[in-house]
Amino acid sequence: MTPELWLAVGGLFISVGLVTGLGVSALLARTSPERRRLREAAAGAGGAGQLIDQTRLMDEVSPRLQAVASRLPKSPKEMSRLRRRLASAGIYSFGAAVCFAVLELGLPVLFAAAVLSQMHDKTGWALAAIMGAVGYLVPSLILGRLINRRKQRIENGLPDALDLIIVCVEAGCSLDQGILKTTEELEIAHPELASEMRMITTEVRAGKPRVEAFKNFAARTRVDDVRALVAMLVQTDRFGTSIAQALRTHAETSRTKRRQRAEERAAKIGVKLVFPLVFFLFPAFYVVTLGPAIIQFVRVFFGQVVNR
Repeated sequence: MTPELWLAVGGLFISVGLVTGLGVSALLARTSPERRRLREAAAGAGGAGQLIDQTRLMDEVSPRLQAVASRLPKSPKEMSRLRRRLASAGIYSFGAAVCFAVLELGLPVLFAAAVLSQMHDKTGWALAAIMGAVGYLVPSLILGRLINRRKQRIENGLPDALDLIIVCVEAGCSLDQGILKTTEELEIAHPELASEMRMITTEVRAGKPRVEAFKNFAARTRVDDVRALVAMLVQTDRFGTSIAQALRTHAETSRTKRRQRAEERAAKIGVKLVFPLVFFLFPAFYVVTLGPAIIQFVRVFFGQVVNR
């Protein structure tokens, strides 16, 4: 390569790196807790006008919509089974439950109709029934996958959150202030856990007892580590023991479990690699190593047959 081409490639590489770095920096700056607090403070300056607009908007809402909003569930115990599953996946809107129900009813019909449009005999009807059952199970399987992935992310972020809460409590903050500060700091690293902890703060500010807010947190996430944490916090609040020491012990336990889960996944890699090796690597290896020998054998064998 000529020096001019090297300079062009180097300049292109540096330009792409600079543009990517500036873009990532701008994105992180917009989502940082400091910028968010500044935006909230700036929005608070026009609070009177916003309050008037919100009051006018609430006056324009029909009484029927207000009645529907008043009947919405306030805690996981009051939710239906479908709403609880969606809440475990981080989906809280009422429209999502409606869409899920429509998909459970529509996908079986769609899959069965697609099969029957191509096959009209008895085999087609049997295959249509099977595809209808598959279409009914697909939304539940996808939702279960989302729930498991969210649980895993919450479990992995729990030790870091407990460490931050311990620092805040030992610095003189109350437990509620520690949770609020931890929520702000974990917004980028662990957004799912930060969202759930923000909901705890919202419920406590709305007047709900702290113990009940913690229990709702465990009921929404359905994570074993969170349930153990909530049980420990309830006992600490009831008996008045040191919350920092209890949180430190639980954080160490959660961190040990996270390391064990990572070691377990690493130990399973060898078993999981068997199937790609058998179905993808070994056939190509056999073709490369045994293919020439088989071709030579076939040539010699058929040559002897022809000579006879």
